[in-house]
Amino acid sequence: MRLLSATLFACGCVSLVDAPLWPPAETYVDTTMQCSQSSNPARCQHMRDRWKAEYEEAIAGGYRAQKHVALCLSTGCDGAIQPDKMLGCAWRIVIADVTHAQPDSMDRANLNRFCGTDYIDAKGKLEAASQAKAMQRQIGK
Repeated sequence: MRLLSATLFACGCVSLVDAPLWPPAETYVDTTMQCSQSSNPARCQHMRDRWKAEYEEAIAGGYRAQKHVALCLSTGCDGAIQPDKMLGCAWRIVIADVTHAQPDSMDRANLNRFCGTDYIDAKGKLEAASQAKAMQRQIGK
């Protein structure tokens, strides 16, 4: 199998650049917790019901959806989503770096909060910046 993969890569038949960057939306759902255990069960269930559509809209370039995805990855959205502070910060960087038709005065504040040293360490912030660059190249594709 390794030989086949190496051969395909060497001949240019397969490119790592074309590999999908976006994991499936379901990857982020927190399966270790039931929404009934959440401090806000209704919000948790609502976010789980909407997550796939929000995630797909975010990776297509939707501003509002990007904000929701960033928030849920940063906070977990009442147990609906598995928190990932680095990815939440990366989405905040994407939101701040892209000119949207609907700018929000909170975007810079959220970037400072969710990418600040009180929330994520320096290594995580560097990883988030690198991830954000890769995400920006893939958004809308």
